[in-house]
Amino acid sequence: MICRIAAKASLMTASPVVQDTHSKTMGYLLWIFGFLGAHRFYYGKPVTGTIWLFTFGLLGIGWLIDLFLIPAMDREADFRFREGPINYSLSWILLTFLGVFGIHRMYMGKWLTGLLYLCTGGLFFIGVLYDFWTLNDQISLRHAEQAPATQR
Repeated sequence: MICRIAAKASLMTASPVVQDTHSKTMGYLLWIFGFLGAHRFYYGKPVTGTIWLFTFGLLGIGWLIDLFLIPAMDREADFRFREGPINYSLSWILLTFLGVFGIHRMYMGKWLTGLLYLCTGGLFFIGVLYDFWTLNDQISLRHAEQAPATQR
């Protein structure tokens, strides 16, 4: 009995800790607009997000299927992206509603490009589209740069 408890405890400590980088609640809220691919961009799937954008969620069929796939997409994003001080959900809200003003970039500590976005309308909206494709990776990279050497 004691051996089983000790074995379970050692397995629990040996398993990797899953960080909750993305919110299921935010994913479901974005799913409401999912026929435009918003939830897919949020979970780091820019190619399918773009397909959803141009096909209205694969004519609504893919959009309905995604209702059941969001928990798996959330788990995958939690494993794929690094946790840190920059909140993914807040960054996505700032990008979605204030992207042309560069507020999301300023929040991430990228003041120079944030000011450039502010003066140029998000680099004439092309920069905003680029950020929709790469925001999760930008945040994860920023977290990796800020992590102490022992955590890398």
